[in-house]
Amino acid sequence: MELTTEAALWWAVIFSGVYHGINPGMGWPLAVSAGLMNGKRSSLLVALGLLALGHLIAMLAILLPFSLMSALFIWEKELRIGAGVIVVLMGIYLLINRRHPKFLARVHPAKLGLWSFLAAMAHGAGLMLVPIYLGICGIDANDTGHQAVQSLMAGRLSNAVIVALAHTAAMTVAGGVLATIIYFWLGLKFLSKTWFNLDIVWALSLVIVGGLGIYGAYTH
Repeated sequence: MELTTEAALWWAVIFSGVYHGINPGMGWPLAVSAGLMNGKRSSLLVALGLLALGHLIAMLAILLPFSLMSALFIWEKELRIGAGVIVVLMGIYLLINRRHPKFLARVHPAKLGLWSFLAAMAHGAGLMLVPIYLGICGIDANDTGHQAVQSLMAGRLSNAVIVALAHTAAMTVAGGVLATIIYFWLGLKFLSKTWFNLDIVWALSLVIVGGLGIYGAYTH
């Protein structure tokens, strides 16, 4: 049962990355724009790389503090519930406040890494991973029994890095596929006509993930 649950959580890490990659708000249209403006395929790849780097740093900035706190496994359940509540509240806030953060517009387009980091933080992208990550850590804690705190902390730090890397890789592949299709075949004109906005879906997904995190803390 726990193996099945753990596999489901790791798939959730991957699918959340794909979901972030598809969402235009995570920046892949900027990569297309950079490639078309410079007229170089390499510019598209560099832009995607910078977006991935910024996103990865944002994920680590959120997950690493939680990995340190989760070493206090005595309060494992409380931490998971608290993280779930934070994610739900973030989703509710985004449902109420539909406006995009103005400071993102002030970041120079050339600084894609910084833009990606700020966008991920502003939209709560890292928070979405926290309940999933803590669920994985909860399963690991059950498996390791009375493991020393130092080794438990090291394992959870490495898990945080692996979760962030797996998520970012999935996001980059999904966003890269869309960016490549637009760049080589459809063009920005098509994108401007078919622009899709996932803000409401994004906010609702935060509420759902946070709710599942709270449920998982009570049931496992």
